[in-house]
Amino acid sequence: MIRVAALGSGSSGNSLVVQSGKTTLLIDCGFTMKETIARMSGLGITPGDIDAVLISHEHGDHTKGAGPLSRKFALPVWCTHGTYQGARDNRFASVRLFHAHEPFVIGDLEIDPFPTPHDAAESCQFVFKAHGAKFANLTDLGACTQHVRGKLQGVNGLVIECNYDNDMLTNGPYPPSLQARIRSSYGHLGNDQAAQLLEQLDHPDLQAILLGHLSEQNNSDAIALKTVTESLRCNPERVTVLAQHCASQWFSIVANQVITEPELETA
Repeated sequence: MIRVAALGSGSSGNSLVVQSGKTTLLIDCGFTMKETIARMSGLGITPGDIDAVLISHEHGDHTKGAGPLSRKFALPVWCTHGTYQGARDNRFASVRLFHAHEPFVIGDLEIDPFPTPHDAAESCQFVFKAHGAKFANLTDLGACTQHVRGKLQGVNGLVIECNYDNDMLTNGPYPPSLQARIRSSYGHLGNDQAAQLLEQLDHPDLQAILLGHLSEQNNSDAIALKTVTESLRCNPERVTVLAQHCASQWFSIVANQVITEPELETA
């Protein structure tokens, strides 16, 4: 079984917790250390539970708290050579550099990284495997290459980027140059691209579809959800939009089903 929960997902910060057995990984750390710890607490975990931090790329909405969290709690950080060199703060307690085409293992989780086309030094994302279950994180890419689609085949759950609605981006506050960057092959996936990809990937055991990295200016939860569910013609209960300003609930994923766990009560 694999358990996943997002500490938050959007243009202002991204972080995902992935667990299996006795292993807990933090994927990206785009919030301040204080905010990261607070959101972890809402999920019933502490920095002492984290075995490693994996960084997908060096942009601030994925790395803001990684350095301070690593130094404060002696957490190892795993990243590609390009991400390490490009990070504004790479004074980590310890560093494990990996190649984006070579799988590795941390505790009870097998991690299969893969390169992604994004305007970063050496951007990548990950497929996590444990006990026959496969979960993928797929954000921050402008196009879905054949290699990426191959890595995603047969996943039981995934976070997929729905950064923008095309009409909202066109008619929104961003200048043409920034719009072009977002739409480029090294930018971000929009709702329509995500829906098309999911239509290709869909299979009976894909039961957790988490929509992430939504722009607060150029998208909305309702529009992203509508675009994806209409394209898939699926039960919308298996699709969840991840929030920017709060953590999600836990999702427990096994090889042929996913269980949404009840939210923790907070004082």
